Amino acid sequence: MRAVYVTTAMAASVAMRWFNVRERKCHAKCLQTLEALLSTRTGVGVTRAEDALKDEGELKKNGPKALKVLQAERRAEAERSVLISCLPKTDQNKFLKYISKHGNVNKCFFYESFGTYAVVEFSDKDGVLSLLDSATIPSISHESVVPLRSRLLSLRNINTVDTDKQTTPQCQPQRTVPINELIQQLSSCNSLEQQIMSLTEAHSLTEENTRLRFLVCSLLNDIAAAYFPESSIRPFGSSVNGFGKLGCDLDMFLDLDAIGASNTNMPRSGMYVEYQMKRTNSERAVTQSVLSVIAECLEQFGPGCVGVQKILNARCPLVRFAHQPSGFQCDLTANNRVAMRSTELLYLFGELDPRVRALVFTVRCWARANGVTSSIPGAWITNFSLTLMVVFFLQRRSPPILPTLDRLKELAGPSERCIIDGNDCTFTSDFRKIQLEINTESLDQLLRDFFEFYSTFLFNRMSINIRKGKEEHKPELGPLHIQNPFETSLNVSKNVNISQLDRFVSLCQESAWMLQSGATLTTLLLPSQISAVRGRKKRKVEPASERIKGLLESLRTKNNVQKK
Repeated sequence: MRAVYVTTAMAASVAMRWFNVRERKCHAKCLQTLEALLSTRTGVGVTRAEDALKDEGELKKNGPKALKVLQAERRAEAERSVLISCLPKTDQNKFLKYISKHGNVNKCFFYESFGTYAVVEFSDKDGVLSLLDSATIPSISHESVVPLRSRLLSLRNINTVDTDKQTTPQCQPQRTVPINELIQQLSSCNSLEQQIMSLTEAHSLTEENTRLRFLVCSLLNDIAAAYFPESSIRPFGSSVNGFGKLGCDLDMFLDLDAIGASNTNMPRSGMYVEYQMKRTNSERAVTQSVLSVIAECLEQFGPGCVGVQKILNARCPLVRFAHQPSGFQCDLTANNRVAMRSTELLYLFGELDPRVRALVFTVRCWARANGVTSSIPGAWITNFSLTLMVVFFLQRRSPPILPTLDRLKELAGPSERCIIDGNDCTFTSDFRKIQLEINTESLDQLLRDFFEFYSTFLFNRMSINIRKGKEEHKPELGPLHIQNPFETSLNVSKNVNISQLDRFVSLCQESAWMLQSGATLTTLLLPSQISAVRGRKKRKVEPASERIKGLLESLRTKNNVQKK
């Protein structure tokens, strides 16, 4: 899905060193899918997602797609798709033959999550309607069932399965490989740069996983639309910004803005009618009420939705639950427009240069392997903070690899102006406007310099600001200060304590030293070999230089033995 945008032939030759072949194929396939969608609208109702595609006009031929185009394309695919729970040893050929009776199948793949599931995308919505019309209500004698029709189905077979002749489906992976397997995989690479690209490939969301995420949002939207017909549930964050890792949570927001969009057709004179609405004292109260209703629907009627929690008094009210058919942990918020702009900004940064994503994935993996980040909330540095630190570092290169947010704001046209809750969230999303100087630094050089940069950063006095791309004096006390790109009064790393920051700096120092001494990425991903602070007390360790020298010597010995 990713394409590389460069401004000169020289920049193109540099960028293509890191550009993934599989991503180019996915991009070409998506273009074909979109062209087929736009050319075959005959007799089928135009969906909201298709309307968004039409409004965007033709795709930009000289650069990556805008995030809005990608999302509209994915939503259109999801609205033509169904999710089917299959038997453990379903015959793939017979399954496809049965499904094809209802319409032309564009895409079908299998995966495992509490059983075997199939995602089926038809060429149009008529195929979905035909399949749903053929579905039956399960006959259960000893328990009640909630009579809800959805696009989450179960495959049944009244005939005996012939195990000798069946073609069992090959399931697509939905999670990254364990760290030990990843290290073994990286050991076969010939250079640090190859290791970084191999890690990025192993961690990036696959085409199938991305489709599944949009399909889950579409299935949940069918339930929410029963109460709020003009609303839509969309993914944001790591699921769509290009920095998502296989197995990451699915962040979604309920977009209610379209409900008032019809007011643009209000007559200027004469009579008209309007809906009666129940009023509350604040927008926050409305958000809490809407999310509470949807949470009740998911808990009582949502197939596969378990462990529903209402966290309505948080700064950003949300509903948290697990979607068992997909295996995703889900967070649903409402009208989280600032978070969506942050998603668009990170997507843009990732599309400007392929080294951005590769460096982010590597730093994140390094951080998780060494306990810098954690899936449990606490005083750890978050992935979002790490990503902003990488962006800031790339803005500080000479010449810069990424532009500042203020520069992107200057390039924005009047139609791109965006003010959300008093916060200026304006920046251009037109890649053709962004002209960057050529930077030819290699990935291994950037990784070494990243660790060196933050091992000497004056965290005690300075803050990180990607709007200006330069250090600023801290506006408040606290170990680590990273300014929120849009809500500038907020510190996205306010939770980090001094112990965790000191640990991060110590790890950066040792990692920089190790890379300068010839170590590879596999060495950095071995947490037992890097000094760290475990718990509240610092344990006594041998001098870092002696320990690392011994580690490097053992690695050289191991490599020599393997070569023999």
